[in-house]
Amino acid sequence: MMPFTTQRKVRFQHCDPAGIVFYPRYFEMINSVVEDWFEEVLHHDFNHLHVETGQGVPTVSIETQFHAPSRLGERLRFELAVEAIGRSSLTLQISAYCGEQKRLTSRSTLVFMDLDSGQSMPWVEGIRQHITVDN
Repeated sequence: MMPFTTQRKVRFQHCDPAGIVFYPRYFEMINSVVEDWFEEVLHHDFNHLHVETGQGVPTVSIETQFHAPSRLGERLRFELAVEAIGRSSLTLQISAYCGEQKRLTSRSTLVFMDLDSGQSMPWVEGIRQHITVDN
């Protein structure tokens, strides 16, 4: 299955005084990639999901390896692939590259939940179907 691919430009806001990406900013980029994937592939943008339906997908686990620094002005290619889907969880593998050089690898687990109760819940069929069919 083909991974979801998108690009991010390293901006001044992402960098420390040395002009390299400050590691917490990578987590913001990773979250924006997940958000784009939900909208473009799963057809459930975060506004609809979080605000209109009261459901969410918080990250409950994330493990990241930083392979090489990224610098101001570079374009990073992010690739997102589904590793596993459970009753209410989803494990994603996200990698970032500049050209062919790998910059980071991240494995994260999201949980589908009711935002009011804070309890996990089974994936709604419309989302689960796109996860298993499109990825």
